[in-house]
Amino acid sequence: MKRRILIVDDEPNIRETIGDILKDTGYEVVLAKDGEEACKVVGKEDFDTIILDVMLPGKGGLEVLEYIHQEFPIIPVIIISGHGNIKMAVEAMRKGAYDFMEKPPSIERILATVRNAINYKNLLLENMSLKSAANVAPTFVGKSPVISQILSSLPQIAQSDASVLITGENGTGKEVIARLIHFHSRRRYLPFVGVNCAAIPETLIESELFGYEKGAFTGANKQKKGKFEQAHRGTLFLDEVGDLSLPAQAKVLRVLQENEFERVGGNELVKVDVRIIAATNQNLQEKIQKGEFREDLYYRLNVLPLHLPPLRERREDIPELVEFFLEEERERTKRNLSITKDALNFLASQPWKGNVRELKNFIQRLAILCPDETITLKQVQQQLFPTTQNLLQEEMKTLSLKEAKREFERQLILDRLAQFHMNIAKTAESLDIERTYLYRKMKELDIMEEE
Repeated sequence: MKRRILIVDDEPNIRETIGDILKDTGYEVVLAKDGEEACKVVGKEDFDTIILDVMLPGKGGLEVLEYIHQEFPIIPVIIISGHGNIKMAVEAMRKGAYDFMEKPPSIERILATVRNAINYKNLLLENMSLKSAANVAPTFVGKSPVISQILSSLPQIAQSDASVLITGENGTGKEVIARLIHFHSRRRYLPFVGVNCAAIPETLIESELFGYEKGAFTGANKQKKGKFEQAHRGTLFLDEVGDLSLPAQAKVLRVLQENEFERVGGNELVKVDVRIIAATNQNLQEKIQKGEFREDLYYRLNVLPLHLPPLRERREDIPELVEFFLEEERERTKRNLSITKDALNFLASQPWKGNVRELKNFIQRLAILCPDETITLKQVQQQLFPTTQNLLQEEMKTLSLKEAKREFERQLILDRLAQFHMNIAKTAESLDIERTYLYRKMKELDIMEEE
């Protein structure tokens, strides 16, 4: 298959001369006389490289370059320019052009540059292919109405470059959603860089985000790029953004406004193109009222808000999550693990204060500690409430009457709930008590979280 080259130049002689040289070498050539025509052609056909004049009537070369890089970043663009336009050509190189040729280019220069550009594209494609094998879309499990609505909105959110603020308790899957947005965006094959703002000391957060120059402080023996530079043209995920210090917030705000910043200890502006996705488990509006979070930064981050509900508010997703995590454990342990229905119903009834993360860790524990491949209700209860089992079996002798009564009631209710598959009415009837009293007992005995 012939390699296809697009040549964009408003000078017919230059356009046709370069085209003839490439045709004679075996390339397929398409010619465009201006930026408008070039953008239309690129949108309809595939090219291995593009030779683009920097000075064009109407839609200029830099504008065409920006369009190609935004919509077709895999295609290398070679800039050609007259002697008087060298400054503009250099600017094009800064904006991502592959190479630059001065008019009129020699035959050798044309052929060598085009050949190198095609080889460069082949390397990118090979790298993308390798990434694709590993770059599988993250899985967010859930079919409850609220989750279905969130997932259905992600492709539309992903196509925008607007900032996203994801809120929700710890363990609800905020980073998975952030990665899904990146995966479905035009930046998919570009970096996704995550930083946990809560895990970095306040004294180091600025150098971590913005990098530093050599000699900026003791131990800065060489220049280091920060997270913003590492994420250039990709996505930066600011996890626990509510823990950013006020000085760091001011710098982040500037990057969002100006797309530029200075490294710590430096005075040179660094320009970046980064899509920001932030996440927090805190109420930022309350922090704004306390003067702990900048209101202007909040509105910059909260362009596209997403809220992930806790697992206790979408219990119908728990059976599917359990099966998903069991499948992961089957792959890891090479055991044909399964779980009984009453055990599954019992898991679905629990509050899971740590949300999906806690549930996942608990399934991993079951897979490791349960001797049989079928996980039963008794095994679930033993692992979820190990002290209860020990108390009933060995330590009951040391308990006071009040303590022993509490543990007996707790175990009785747990077993009866499992027997009737978490049906509160039937459980209450079997115990000869009112449903309201059973609810109160369950809350009193920490069997189910008060909602």
